[in-house]
Amino acid sequence: MCLTLANAQDYPRERIDLSKLTDNILTWQDEDIGYEEIYENYVQLYANPIDLNTASFDDLHLINILTDNQINQLLEYRKENGALLSVYELQSVPGFDLQAIQNLIPFVIINKTTTSHSILDRITNNRNSYLIWRYEKTLESSDGFNTPNPEQRFKGSPDKLYLRFRNSRPNDYSFGLTAEKDAGEQLLWRPGSNQYGSDFLSYHLQLSNKRKLKTLVLGDYQCQFGQGLILGNTFGLGKGGEPVITTRKSNIGFLPYTSVNEANYMRGIATTYQLSNNIFVSAMYSNTYRDASVDGDEVPTFSSINITGLHRNEKEIQNRKQVKEQVSAGIINYRNKTIDAGIIFQKINFSIPISKDANAYNQHTFKGDENINTSFFFNYTTQNFNFFSEAAKSLDGGLGIITGALASLHEDLDMALIYRKYDPDFYPFYGNGFSESTITQNENGFYWGFKYRLDRKYSIAAYADLFSFPWNRYRVYKPSNGHEYLLRINYQPTKKVLAFIQFRQETKMRNVADQQNLYSIGTGIKRNLWINTDYYVTPKVRMKTRAQFSTYSLDNEITKGIALVQDLQIDLGKLEVSARHALFDTDNYDNRQYIYENDVWLAYSLPALEGTGIRNYIMLEYKVSKWLSLWLRFAKTRYSNKDEIGSGIQRINGNTKNDIKLQAVLHF
Repeated sequence: MCLTLANAQDYPRERIDLSKLTDNILTWQDEDIGYEEIYENYVQLYANPIDLNTASFDDLHLINILTDNQINQLLEYRKENGALLSVYELQSVPGFDLQAIQNLIPFVIINKTTTSHSILDRITNNRNSYLIWRYEKTLESSDGFNTPNPEQRFKGSPDKLYLRFRNSRPNDYSFGLTAEKDAGEQLLWRPGSNQYGSDFLSYHLQLSNKRKLKTLVLGDYQCQFGQGLILGNTFGLGKGGEPVITTRKSNIGFLPYTSVNEANYMRGIATTYQLSNNIFVSAMYSNTYRDASVDGDEVPTFSSINITGLHRNEKEIQNRKQVKEQVSAGIINYRNKTIDAGIIFQKINFSIPISKDANAYNQHTFKGDENINTSFFFNYTTQNFNFFSEAAKSLDGGLGIITGALASLHEDLDMALIYRKYDPDFYPFYGNGFSESTITQNENGFYWGFKYRLDRKYSIAAYADLFSFPWNRYRVYKPSNGHEYLLRINYQPTKKVLAFIQFRQETKMRNVADQQNLYSIGTGIKRNLWINTDYYVTPKVRMKTRAQFSTYSLDNEITKGIALVQDLQIDLGKLEVSARHALFDTDNYDNRQYIYENDVWLAYSLPALEGTGIRNYIMLEYKVSKWLSLWLRFAKTRYSNKDEIGSGIQRINGNTKNDIKLQAVLHF
């Protein structure tokens, strides 16, 4: 998917290729985590570019394009020479080459709009306002729509509906509304059950930089402070094809929440106030209800929060908004040119206590209805070095510690070193620290990554990560350890051609079925090889060819997987066509192949290709006018080794799945 930004800027509108972004930042997608939410956050940042003349270090770092040295050079240039008059003035900033400027241009603006007008004038004259309507449907019917069991049968239609409105101006204001109905859910007006039409409704109002009031958010929001050990969202992605920049998280504070993930957001009020030139005070309060399966009659408890956001049948509806969650936090932050330090206090209360059934791997999970965390973070920047750290403590549990450094050792060599230690009884409910696991808990590790530009055409990126888990984990019933490394070689002879080859190996322990010992542990080794070429046949025709290979070995058994992909994009002026033909063959789920697909604006497609079959899609984007764009997308997956797709209430009888998607975007 390519995004066209229409903003008050002094250069032609640029098109952003999200598939290149995912290749460069996420690199591989073979874990079951919320990639769609990651894409959502990043696209929102790119769709609302920052003003180069007001951006802070963390604002610029968040884009994940510039090195720390380049950011520092830009801030120093701005201090000495005043506001930039044009984005192309970046050519005068030391350390900026043509490639860095070209990569940065689509994501920034030189905002020349006067701020003397009233906020009503700025809202009504804003060119970055849009309304999205989207319709999706799987043409085959799953068992949830056909089962005679009334408790499992879906109550709603198979249509998935999505509506979003947003009006925002960088560093000024933002307000918006997002509504979604998943397939199988009902459209109902039930204020008593907190449902107003669609099953999920999100809204926000944000004001920024009103004198001493730096941020005020009402409604839904997300937050990230320090290195995200206790207050962290999905910004800052950790390990990937960009082994240096993405490892350090930005201290960005509060941002509006605009995704449709129904679990990972705050709802209430959040604000940041500037007490003096260097001291900022932030506070937040969230009061919302979470989905959970409540057990017990006399003393009700729940084991975990349900994050699917699906409410299609009786059981799922019964679990909807069962637990009241209140989150409060306060942050004191000191900032100057070289130091960014702060103290965080966070408190979480549930209306009923968490209590999980004991098993071999969850002996240290949180129990109770109140969790309190505190942390201290400290970042220090000097010349071409950036040191960062955070130490956190769960009052009724253990510690979480991370410390690291980013260094520009040479204009062509960047490096990252990180050490982390997260106790098994550290309870960061909303933490997202740098880690191997999907949660910031029960892990120790050391990471080293570097990026080296050999010349204008060649660059190398690599990292090595050594990690251990001091307590049992899911499917690993004893303390364990592992390691992971990646090597990527990029070749870009011209602006129109980009090729890379990438190898990754990850070694982790896992339970092995053994009749003599139910908890026998084996060492699993996953290897991935990517070969990718992205090139323009003509200025209007672009193609991308990729081959992905994988092997997984465990207990003397080796399984394999492969995917061959050919993409085509044709620009016909008002009409743009994107298409893919993919072949895949995998021995099992451990070798499933994830490959990002172009999708309609602000939507994502990342299917897990597992089994043997063919995956095709075609997407048409038609620009009716500068105000209106239309999309039509059709995708088809056909398996040659299956007679049914999925399982349980998601099962489709047959070997073919067809999906259709329609979208209209109206720009104001």
